[in-house]
Amino acid sequence: MAEAESLEGDFVVGVRIECPGYWLEPGAKHRAEKLFTIQVDIWKSSLLVVTLETYADAWLTMDTRDREQPEIYAENAPRLAAALEGISNLLGGAPTPGDPNRHATPTESGFEDPRIEGAAYDDSWGTFEIPARSRLLRSRIPASEDEYQEITDHPVRYFTIRRDGQTMGYVWASVGDEAAGYEPRTAAGEGAFEVGADWLLRLRDARSQGLNALAALTWVAQRPPRPEAGLVVEDTPQVAPSLDALEELSGRY
Repeated sequence: MAEAESLEGDFVVGVRIECPGYWLEPGAKHRAEKLFTIQVDIWKSSLLVVTLETYADAWLTMDTRDREQPEIYAENAPRLAAALEGISNLLGGAPTPGDPNRHATPTESGFEDPRIEGAAYDDSWGTFEIPARSRLLRSRIPASEDEYQEITDHPVRYFTIRRDGQTMGYVWASVGDEAAGYEPRTAAGEGAFEVGADWLLRLRDARSQGLNALAALTWVAQRPPRPEAGLVVEDTPQVAPSLDALEELSGRY
């Protein structure tokens, strides 16, 4: 604010901060590297706008996979309401709720209950979130046609990728066809996608050598990318009953 008031002419000063934090469930606490984003925009000294965005579904009665979660809602919704009240008191006015989206309708104290009218989509997680994560991840690497399939209906084997003590994602391969890839851990934030790009490129290396998907999984685990991309945690791969189950794991915890 002081810097903005010292400038001359028409201008906007903006500050955007990504905020880590914890969301709760009975008996557990989970850290997300991008739980909220705070955007502050200042037009000279005449107008100040503070925007709070959340990247968690812990405040909702139904999660983004359209499943009821009353216990998680009970743990977290009062925390969001208290935070909004504190911000309102600090800034001297009630918040203006944002526009409704496919999951919920914002209010001055949190979100409306989407169960009243039902979810807008039967599978919004699979319809929107998974493709969006995939596009964001693959935008970081050059396009190529020489890749393993991205989806499978078979169970998958996977390794956990960890960097600096934090789980960043999971590199996986199908047990029944030629599908393999990397699932970024959403709660790890931007770093999960940075790491994932390196592991996808390593899978391409395996593909160029003619390795099948499962052989490629073993190969990349033994020959990880640069140290900044993290390391494999397990000595042997874990098993998920489906790619959907692994996406569930990477998207929530």
